[in-house]
Amino acid sequence: MAIQDIYPTALRLLGRPVLVVGGGPVAARRAKGLLDAGARVTIVAPLACPALADLADAGLLDWAPRAYRSTDVDAVWFVQTATGDTTVDAQVAADAEAQRIWCVNASNHEASAAWTPAVAVVDDVKIAVNAGGDPRRAMALRDAVATALETGDLPLRRRRETPGTVALVGGGPGDIGLITVRGRRLLGQADVVVADRLGPRELLRELAPDVRVIEVGKTPGHHPVPQAEINRILVDEALQGHRVVRLKGGDPYVLGRGGEEAEFCRQHGVEVEVVSGVTSAISVPAAAGIPVTHRGLAKGFSVVTGHEELSEVPARADHTVILLMGVGQLRESAASLARAGLPPGTPVGIVENGYLPNQRVTIGTLGTIADQAEAAGVANPAVIVIGDVVRVSPFAPSHFKTADYSTTSPNAPRVLTK
Repeated sequence: MAIQDIYPTALRLLGRPVLVVGGGPVAARRAKGLLDAGARVTIVAPLACPALADLADAGLLDWAPRAYRSTDVDAVWFVQTATGDTTVDAQVAADAEAQRIWCVNASNHEASAAWTPAVAVVDDVKIAVNAGGDPRRAMALRDAVATALETGDLPLRRRRETPGTVALVGGGPGDIGLITVRGRRLLGQADVVVADRLGPRELLRELAPDVRVIEVGKTPGHHPVPQAEINRILVDEALQGHRVVRLKGGDPYVLGRGGEEAEFCRQHGVEVEVVSGVTSAISVPAAAGIPVTHRGLAKGFSVVTGHEELSEVPARADHTVILLMGVGQLRESAASLARAGLPPGTPVGIVENGYLPNQRVTIGTLGTIADQAEAAGVANPAVIVIGDVVRVSPFAPSHFKTADYSTTSPNAPRVLTK
């Protein structure tokens, strides 16, 4: 049987009687697949493997513990042979053929009237691959296609009307390799993308031409699209039946407005999914070799967005303080921490454009970092890390490795580019 002789189709077996002849592991796998399709399965075999026996004991299928009879194919819609005995399988196939019933002959794929493909399911998409009767080749191709769908490399967009949904997707700090598999898959299914200024912007270029991108990016002190309007856009687009992805930088729930957006969607009857992302608060320091906690240096950390909150965090070099989008208030933030008792020699690291080609790392101390950042032209997007963990960074000057944490070194801090 040549591959050109195959007419691909899909059987809807819900509630229909089917027959599996055989009681071994192959029969068990085929029976399980038929049960998943909703078929009424009967097994004919003198003996049944434990997996089949368990299904029969649970009442999920009928088992006739005997040898096959030609009358077993009467009134069934589909037959699967799996006895391992070529003579028995050929007889079953011949009986089915005589009654014009489709039969998969597991012993002889060349003579079989039907083939069972290698199958995978991704969301509501079922992938079935036939590969010229080579099951290992079919499985390898099936797995490759399933992986491409899972990662968003192949489109999963629906083309027919469905109820609209919203997915709040954390895109990570900007590198396209740091978005989650789930996030990338949802992006590939989107009809509308409501995009931040930050996050994996390059992925927008991979969208189909008819996917609408609505830009709602904010910069410090400049919010051209107010949050209330963003909320309204998400709901309005979903109520029109669109699959909406709100692509955000970092994680939707870490000092973002993800919670407000999700709540607004639910209040208006819109299904919403939240996909966590790699938060820049932890990942961007890591890009500069700075752990937010480190044995012997820091056991905890706080993430804040402005100097107003700094009075509430521990003013100790062994408690890491992470400032997001805090470059404009850096001088005030440093002064607030100094007034709270943090020594002026406390190490500070600033990581601009984490994971991107233009990443830059600036290392200084609490007492010097504001002047240094101003001189170097440091700008957002940036993550500022304050605490002894900065000493671990490979970009930190050698004098930061000493045990004297109390004073600012006379050596000049460094500015490094990735």
